[in-house]
Amino acid sequence: MSFITKGLTGLRDWVDDRFPLMTLWNDHMGAYYAPKNFNFWYYFGVLSLVVLVIQIVTGIWLVMNYKPDATLAFASVEYIMRDVNWGWLIRYMHSTGASFFFIVVYMHMFRGLLYGSFKQPRELIWILGMFIYLSLMAEAFFGYLLPWGQMSFWGAQVITSLFGAVPVVGEQLAELIRGDYVISDITLNRFFSFHVIALPFAIAGLVVLHIIALHEVGSNNPDGVEIKKLKDKDGKPLDGIPFHPYYTVKDSVGVVVFLMFFASVVFFAPEMGGYFLEANNFIPADPMKTPLHIAPVWYFTPFYSILRANTYPFFGVDAKLWGVIFMGLGTMVFFLLPWLDRSPVKSIRYRGGIYKSALAIFVVAFVVLGYLGILPPTPGRTLTAQIFTVVYFLFFALMPLYTKWDKTKPVPERVTH
Repeated sequence: MSFITKGLTGLRDWVDDRFPLMTLWNDHMGAYYAPKNFNFWYYFGVLSLVVLVIQIVTGIWLVMNYKPDATLAFASVEYIMRDVNWGWLIRYMHSTGASFFFIVVYMHMFRGLLYGSFKQPRELIWILGMFIYLSLMAEAFFGYLLPWGQMSFWGAQVITSLFGAVPVVGEQLAELIRGDYVISDITLNRFFSFHVIALPFAIAGLVVLHIIALHEVGSNNPDGVEIKKLKDKDGKPLDGIPFHPYYTVKDSVGVVVFLMFFASVVFFAPEMGGYFLEANNFIPADPMKTPLHIAPVWYFTPFYSILRANTYPFFGVDAKLWGVIFMGLGTMVFFLLPWLDRSPVKSIRYRGGIYKSALAIFVVAFVVLGYLGILPPTPGRTLTAQIFTVVYFLFFALMPLYTKWDKTKPVPERVTH
């Protein structure tokens, strides 16, 4: 055993002389001090990394048997499901992983809203995180076409056609995205390239930058107290503990529990009643037959509801273009949060009732819009979507006022337990 230990130690030292191995370990794990009062909400950062790894690994194995060809794509997916050893498991892990990715990312973003993780000095961390979110949405959209089922085909047709509403260059922009006048084999190959090569590299790079920026300024905590302000004689934060082994052990427990839920869905409900995999996507794409109701996957439906809620032309601008504008604003407005929030405190623990109420109403609006986006439009549902779209944007538009007026509690000098 001592021989093996000496050999591994020698190998580590050999690598460390030529590569900053131990420096990276200490900066980001061993000697990185994190607040000692992390709670349940702080699991979702590491869980998003876990799902990212699941998606990359399962994606590599799916590509080995997938054919990016309009005449073969659907059949190749069926081949994976029926004839490839454990192919059904890999496919269901990938499709379930897509939905779980958005679940943990939405929870991770909600944590930021709860504890003010976007406020100074973490503005850049938040901005990089939002770029990850946008890249993830693009990755999911491009991957959604690849099974070449009915909902994949017509969903892509609807979304790409929206770019045609852009004045002057709209039609050319839509053709550039599709590579053709309609969704075709060229579009499939183009989306395949973005989904498999371009965006995974972009997401991985942004994740690295996100983590580096986080470890440069330090992690936020449920109290919103900067632990770097109070240090002992050795320069270690008084309210911090080494990330390893304390949080590596804690996060490992969270990962195991998460994987239990993930496996339960994969093995017992991979379609999740049609929310994760729609019934229409088990039918080959037919350009001559439009499904009765076209809707995106659940994680896009809040913004799809905002798109459909715009039914009136204003200032000579077509309603479809207003829908595209507000759908884009619905995602881009999150970038402005560090400057919209004027509260002197970070954490919701020390904010007043106005912000707590506004955040609760915003969550309700987001969920309702998501639910309405799944359903076929009716006059009543459209009116409801319009009301909650206004509520959605008022949360951001009025934030400089109500966060400034909100009565706050004194923030403790040190973290609480």
